[in-house]
Amino acid sequence: MAIPPTNDILADQIKVGQAMLKINADVIGVQEVDEKLERSGKISQVQLLAESMKAEDWAFAPSIIGTPGFKWRALGKTDLPIVTDKNSHTDDGAELVGGYGIGIASKIPVKHWDRIDLGRSVIGMPLIIPTEGKNGKQSVKPIYVADEPRVALAATLENGWTIINTHLSFVPFLNILQLRKIKRWAKELSKKYGTQVLIIGDLNLPKDIPVVASQWKSLVTQNTYPSWGAKIQFDYILSDTLKADQFEALDTVVTGISDHLPIRVRIK
Repeated sequence: MAIPPTNDILADQIKVGQAMLKINADVIGVQEVDEKLERSGKISQVQLLAESMKAEDWAFAPSIIGTPGFKWRALGKTDLPIVTDKNSHTDDGAELVGGYGIGIASKIPVKHWDRIDLGRSVIGMPLIIPTEGKNGKQSVKPIYVADEPRVALAATLENGWTIINTHLSFVPFLNILQLRKIKRWAKELSKKYGTQVLIIGDLNLPKDIPVVASQWKSLVTQNTYPSWGAKIQFDYILSDTLKADQFEALDTVVTGISDHLPIRVRIK
């Protein structure tokens, strides 16, 4: 959605396309995206991203069915765990219903899609969310938010990389446990497919915590939240193999469509 909010679905979709041109990525991971939900015009937001960046391969991994903050449920046996460009127009015995979760779009052909479920906290927390303050200026307000199930989505590319995208819980300590589970999963996928791995996404962990006491390093060190005046880093690109001369952290771009700033890296 646009920041500040516009309540104009079509304008938001246009801004998404413009943002993809600004970011100029071969592979992108996104969090908090909708798939066929009323509030976003019943479109596939990940498919829109893919079309905007001219990427043929894309996938959406729902964390819930329904709309967060309103009516939703956990995935059932008949729900597609991964919606892709290949199965989004056929049901394959599963229900193609509206959901909310994470996604990946890639110009580089994807050989395998994988998903892992990370669970959720039984308690919620007060969170700061964006809102329009006095005089039309961007502001924030605290609200109580229940945690939803969390997932990670992996795209194994034909160029020898596996990209794992995730959006971890905002509940302290649980998000650390979820990240440890992803790191173990990353090792398994790397061995299975013979690839190097990147872990990307909104980890809801402040600077340095995602790499403490591990061989993983953060390729980008930059405050990412909130987008209109970033004060803290929640978003990361993690690697356990790349050396300093093998990657370049790129400057961010202001997209106007998220309460987080995007981070970018170029693998040399």
